[in-house]
Amino acid sequence: MTHLSVNLNKVALVRNARDLGVPDVLVAARACLAAGASGITVHPRPDGRHIVPDDVRALAGPVRAHGGELNVEGYPSDDFLALVEETRPDQCTLVPDAPGQRTSDHGWDVERHRALLEDAAARLREAGVRVSLFVDAATPEDAERVPLARAVGADRVELYTEPWARAYAGAVAAAAAATGAARLLDCFADAADRAHGAGLGVNAGHDLNLRNLPPLVAAIPELAEVSIGHAFVADALHVGYAAAVRAYLTALAPPRARSA
Repeated sequence: MTHLSVNLNKVALVRNARDLGVPDVLVAARACLAAGASGITVHPRPDGRHIVPDDVRALAGPVRAHGGELNVEGYPSDDFLALVEETRPDQCTLVPDAPGQRTSDHGWDVERHRALLEDAAARLREAGVRVSLFVDAATPEDAERVPLARAVGADRVELYTEPWARAYAGAVAAAAAATGAARLLDCFADAADRAHGAGLGVNAGHDLNLRNLPPLVAAIPELAEVSIGHAFVADALHVGYAAAVRAYLTALAPPRARSA
């Protein structure tokens, strides 16, 4: 079964537009967990434009009390690692984002940043936090490099799925693009197989939605977790948190379960 971790960055982004404290990130987290989400993901960025360190502190206890997992994403600066050591989430996903970056748009070059990642992974594991690395998986060369994450101390990888989301949208718009989308999905499946063979758990995230999730899940049976934020919050604006969670859990179900 693939677990759903709801990314609440966009809830915090709306909250930060006013000084009223609404929408409340903690209320959103509790609603999502009560509806069946397995966890909550947050990404405190240096500019504080959405999730801020105090949100991470406020979420850690309640998410655990609801039986969910907290996944904290970020670049492994000293300040970020200190926050993770303080709050001890279940998982920390290390991403190679520059300080002012709009959103995550590429995975780690593990060899180039080996020393940084080894040091960060050692600190996180000492704190009892599971370590995941954000990695590319869109080419055969990317897939071959995925197992390197194990060598620097990672427990899991998160496959950067924006290329798949873009290819899927193109295939829907034009039948001629379907072959390219199928080949790309094969690369993601190969990357997941190689990660699994190296002893790594496999997560996925970025631009996933109710339409492009089912083929991804079907192609990667070992997929442990997906982190979904932008599309989830957009759907929740129309149908509410609980209904959005139920819709995504249906999309994540194995194909046979969805058709039952």
